[in-house]
Amino acid sequence: MSEAIKHECGLAYIRLLKPFRYYQQKYGSAFYGLNKLYLLMEKQHNRGQDGAGIAAVKLHTPPGYPMLHRIRSNASQPIPDLFQTIFREIEDVSRYQPDIQDDPELLKGHVRFMGELLLGHLRYGTQGKNHIELCHPFVRIHAQPERNLAMAGNFNLINTDELFEHVGIKPDELYRRSDLAAMMEVVYHYLCQHVHSQKAKPFALSLPTILCQAFSLFDGGYTAAGLIGTGDSFVIRDPYGIRPAYYYADEEVVVAASERAAIRTCFNLEEDMVKELMPGKALLVSHDGTVMEKQILPAQPRKACSFERIYFSRGNDEKIYQERKKLGYTLSEAVLKAIDYDLKNTIFSFIPNTAEVAFYGLIQGLEDYLNRIKVQRILSWGTQIDPEKLNELISRRVRIEKIAIKDVKLRTFIAADQGRTEMVQHVYDITYGTVRKGVDTLVVIDDSIVRGTNPAGKHH
Repeated sequence: MSEAIKHECGLAYIRLLKPFRYYQQKYGSAFYGLNKLYLLMEKQHNRGQDGAGIAAVKLHTPPGYPMLHRIRSNASQPIPDLFQTIFREIEDVSRYQPDIQDDPELLKGHVRFMGELLLGHLRYGTQGKNHIELCHPFVRIHAQPERNLAMAGNFNLINTDELFEHVGIKPDELYRRSDLAAMMEVVYHYLCQHVHSQKAKPFALSLPTILCQAFSLFDGGYTAAGLIGTGDSFVIRDPYGIRPAYYYADEEVVVAASERAAIRTCFNLEEDMVKELMPGKALLVSHDGTVMEKQILPAQPRKACSFERIYFSRGNDEKIYQERKKLGYTLSEAVLKAIDYDLKNTIFSFIPNTAEVAFYGLIQGLEDYLNRIKVQRILSWGTQIDPEKLNELISRRVRIEKIAIKDVKLRTFIAADQGRTEMVQHVYDITYGTVRKGVDTLVVIDDSIVRGTNPAGKHH
């Protein structure tokens, strides 16, 4: 892949397998799906705060009634903005029909986003303006259920121009810049082609065939999800496993997301209950609720994006937590050499907050070194132990300070060049009096992989 990183995003997919009345009776709310979608998106808000969107597909809608709905927001807090809009609609319906919440199926007919299939997306854009038209999901609306499609994803494609050309589309400038637009057009092209070949068989879609035709053309890393008006849906991962994808399925629900920890937290699950969607595979859920995994593209050597795991992933996933600690630990020997093993006159800190776990690993490596030195020193004394020197030795610690405090969230790497320098000066406040001028060496661990504007990360 030769292009620069454009965006990392968060995906949230839910397929309800039971009638709404089931969730109302068991969990006390017919809005079980929407409530879980909200949690799943909030638990991944670290993956995107520039915009968000939701698509919903309703099953068994009467002819002539829309089965696919979509809402997007690029507000300063897009997730709350979306759900406030949705639940205001529910309140309005309930105000004029007070008893409607006792009838979930009637409620479904009046509330747009009360669908059995739900797709949420969090956008993290690092180029261009946060235009609402670039927020996922993208949709195609049609009178025929099988020609309705909603898609969202976390990806970076490098052959978008070729994809538009392949399906004979000349996009405008805004649309051309969207990877999802290119992906959407290709998938929709093969969906419609397949529907046409099926003639009078609207519920006979072969998702593996459609996905194989479309996704074999995509060059890049992706996890993408799609909802079709028939009630069929999919989540698919690129053959190199560049972008993350996890899922969980039981007799009540199928859920997929960009992060394992988000699924575990929202559904109270053990680690081994959440499965990783392996490279080149698709999670397929048919209109009748049948769930299956299918190898769509041959798996290739794993090339997981380190940026995803180090910077974007939520740190309460145990594997990611341990990986981040190990990253810091492996730095300890190189750091010790760089400071000539002078721990007495060196202060350690981290910047930004996402580097904290790697910092723990670094400190653990330094403490292991210090403990070895203590043992060697004590053994060298033999029986001639001076209590004062011993007390001084065992009291030695790695010096840790909170040097920099992030005061405001300024996204300097997407600012105009002329304003970037001024913005950088105000991203962090310094804790005064922690460093002895001319005496102390300051070591700061930094995980700002793509920014290049942090004090410690500028020379990456």
